[in-house]
Amino acid sequence: MQALRFAYKGFILWLLGCLFFGIGAPLYAAERHASFYWAKYSPDRFADIVRDLDAEFRESWLWALTHAHITAEGDWIRWELEGQLARHSGMQNHWEVNGVLVARWMRFPWDRWLDTRLAFGEGLSYAFEVPPLEPRSGEEDLQSARLLNYLLLEIEVVLPPRPEWSGFLRVHHRSGVAGLFGGVDGGSNFVGLGLRYAY
Repeated sequence: MQALRFAYKGFILWLLGCLFFGIGAPLYAAERHASFYWAKYSPDRFADIVRDLDAEFRESWLWALTHAHITAEGDWIRWELEGQLARHSGMQNHWEVNGVLVARWMRFPWDRWLDTRLAFGEGLSYAFEVPPLEPRSGEEDLQSARLLNYLLLEIEVVLPPRPEWSGFLRVHHRSGVAGLFGGVDGGSNFVGLGLRYAY
C-alpha cells in the first residue's frame, strides 16, 4: 500500500507540473475547446453507473465550465489538459475546481455516419467546502476532504452540419481512492449532458 501511495503521489506531481507549466505554452498546433455541462448526483458507485447504465438520482446538481488544450494527437488517441470550474446546488452548495489529463479515443467504425469519441480523464479535484454527499462507507466515515482524486468518463458525438460543435454525456467522479487521500473512503458521482465548442 505504501508503494502504491508513493507511485500515485508521483503521478499527481507530474500531472500538476503538466497543468501548471504546460497549459500556458504553445501545446499542440491547433485545437482548444470550451464546454458547459449540467449533471445530477447519483449515490451509485462509478463502476455500477458505467456497467448498469441505470443510475439512481437525487436532488443535487452540478454546473461546470471547462477549457481544454490538446497536447498531442495520434491516429487513434488525442491527449488533452482540461481545467474545470463547477458550482454545486441542492443537497450541497459550494464551488469546485478540477485539473485533469484526458485521453480521447477518436476513431470508431461508424464515424462516417456519426463521429463518436470516448474519453477517460484522471486528475485532481478541490472543493471549496467539504462535500457532505461523499461519505459512503458507513457511519464511521463522517466526512470527506476538500482535495480528492478526480475521474471522468465521457462519450461525445460531433454534430454533422457543424463539426466545431459536439454534445456529450459525462460521469464526473470525485473519490479518496480507497483511502489514498487522507483516509477518505467515499466519493461522489454526477451524471450529465454537455455542449462543446472547438476552436
